[in-house]
Amino acid sequence: MLDTAFRHWLDANAEAIDQGQCDPHRVLAHIAESQVLRVGIAPALGGSGGDVTDAVEAIAAIASRSLASAFVCWGQRAFIEYLLHSPNEALRERLLADLLSGELAGATGLSNAMKFLSGIEALQVQARAQADGWILEGRLHWVTNLRQSGFVVAAAIEAEQGQAPFVMAIPSASVGLERSDDLQLMGLQSSSTAALAFHQVQLDRSWLLHDNAREFLPRVRPAFLALQCGMSIGLARRALDEVREHLQGRGSFLAEAEQVLRERLENTVGELKQGLLDGRFLAQPAALFKLRITLAESAADAVQMELQASGGKAYLTAYGEGFARRWRESAFVPIVTPSLVQLRAELQRQAASV
Repeated sequence: MLDTAFRHWLDANAEAIDQGQCDPHRVLAHIAESQVLRVGIAPALGGSGGDVTDAVEAIAAIASRSLASAFVCWGQRAFIEYLLHSPNEALRERLLADLLSGELAGATGLSNAMKFLSGIEALQVQARAQADGWILEGRLHWVTNLRQSGFVVAAAIEAEQGQAPFVMAIPSASVGLERSDDLQLMGLQSSSTAALAFHQVQLDRSWLLHDNAREFLPRVRPAFLALQCGMSIGLARRALDEVREHLQGRGSFLAEAEQVLRERLENTVGELKQGLLDGRFLAQPAALFKLRITLAESAADAVQMELQASGGKAYLTAYGEGFARRWRESAFVPIVTPSLVQLRAELQRQAASV
């Protein structure tokens, strides 16, 4: 799935990317040069063909080497997915080529919106209508891929009373849009993750992704979450590969446990792909939530198994650097919005309402 040069670059730079010692601009540039952003997109639109399940596998392949890089790829690819589903063809024609080439960074600021859709929190950006658009006020507290050299971010906007919330693309050059310094994370530092404040930001209708968030968000949610699941899939597969490497064919209870976990993982991946292809997640989002939870748990279990297989070596700097990074990565997976706590709360709410 990944070309040889990109694999080698990820392997050589995974620690630097995680610790913020790699220019974030280079991360997105290498992702774009590898052509993975074009996977799952029709050739007529500049893609290489396939479907969204292929894009999930592309993100998983990156995550097996660097979750921070996969996180950046997810943000970019998710924004591209929003454009593909938007009725605003002029906006798609204006932005898509630069997004696919990595010239422009795309940020998925819809984490707040996905929580809004499930009734978890209110929208954090509000609009006041004017002649040919809106004036925006508010804040997005955590957004990835806000590249300093320029970006466009998707956000769901709370409209004035009596009107439907809508979804917009907001360019970084907008007057009144303020980007914070990069957030100081435990890892994932070269992911251009920051907060955004909206101070009287004026935008016209040409930046509208969809005029009704309650219609648009359920339509893009399957891809939003499935692409996100690619991070769990890639991390789990890599940890299980490390288990096999440590065991070197020796039969043991760990070898049997590794096989059971790998089968559970791949069966879940199969369910995810089937649900994406047959469209069931549009009407049954709970089924997707459960798969997201299972995949996150599989990643955590796989990294824990890697620790058991490697033993004390995991705590020796010379041997355990990759493991230490994967441990931090596995701690991040459950809190990516929507977090596992939020998903379980939503599943509990749905069960109670039946």
